[in-house]
Amino acid sequence: MSTHQRVGYVRVSSTGQNSDRQLDGIKLDRLFEDKASGKNTDRPALQEAIRYVRDGDLLLVHSMDRMARNTEDLLRLVRELNAKRVTVEFVKERLTFNGDSADPIGNLMMTMLGGFAEFERALIRERQREGIEIAKQKGVYKGRKASLNAQQIEEIRRRVDAGGKKAAIARDFGISRETLYRYLRSTVA
Repeated sequence: MSTHQRVGYVRVSSTGQNSDRQLDGIKLDRLFEDKASGKNTDRPALQEAIRYVRDGDLLLVHSMDRMARNTEDLLRLVRELNAKRVTVEFVKERLTFNGDSADPIGNLMMTMLGGFAEFERALIRERQREGIEIAKQKGVYKGRKASLNAQQIEEIRRRVDAGGKKAAIARDFGISRETLYRYLRSTVA
């Protein structure tokens, strides 16, 4: 006799955020958690959850925007899970999608709500850009502060000139290789 599992998936946008309010008080057999931005396509816990769930299982997700980057991604993920005969429930929206039944109203609601969430994220990004532009015009916004000081940048330059591997140097300074390249480009006189 097979037992169906109640599997949860939660995502927070950064490592500093807490996922406790998502799926709080809901009994789960297994929980998968990602700490990644919604725009990030690299969501290893979600992929692991999709591989984990089986025919008859229920995947509970706090809300649609926690699962998908955009409407197209949302529809694809739900279709993929329903094809495995996994029921997907979005707790906040109170919507359930089951591969056994074609629910045109549910699919319409999912498409509309996913589209609204995508639109809202786009508006937030637009307002953020506008706010930064206004702050720049007022001379208030200076951009992100440099991760490294002048001495550290000079040390990077010396190590690169001496033939050091850029990936290892970036790791030693706790920066990405792209940041290292940006420092090298900016210090060229």
